[in-house]
Parts: sequence; C-alpha cells; structure tokens
Amino acid sequence: MKTVQVLLNTINDVKYFVNAVSKYDYDVDLISGRYAIDAKSIMGIFSLDLSKPITVQAHTDDPSAFLEEIKQYIVE
Repeated sequence: MKTVQVLLNTINDVKYFVNAVSKYDYDVDLISGRYAIDAKSIMGIFSLDLSKPITVQAHTDDPSAFLEEIKQYIVE
C-alpha cells in the first residue's frame, strides 16, 4: 500500500482525479480526518474538506503508473 497527500482545488481537478483513479482495478481510498471514502466516488470526494491536503491510499504493490498520472496533485 502506498500513501501520498494530494490537494484538489477545483471541480476540474476532482473530475480528472476520479477519471484517473477509475482506470485502475485496485482500491484507492481518500482519508480526511476520521473520514475514509472511495476515491472513485466523485460525490464522496465533494463531501470532504478540499481546502486541506487529503491522504490517498493506493492498495497495490505497484502504484507507479497511478502516481505518475496524479503527480500534479501530490503535495510534499
């Protein structure tokens, strides 16, 4: 499992992120505070506080292609 922080500032960012996540057959979760939602759920993402970085957990041994696709949203 790989964990990174992302920042999704606009509606278009969220749409692109959901489209990117949906290409992969493994589970990806978004965690904000005590809430954990499916990263493939656009409505779920909009229920989170998007003003702060969100933790992304990719449940796979090799998330390199996924991380490359979302690299513009990853914050260090």
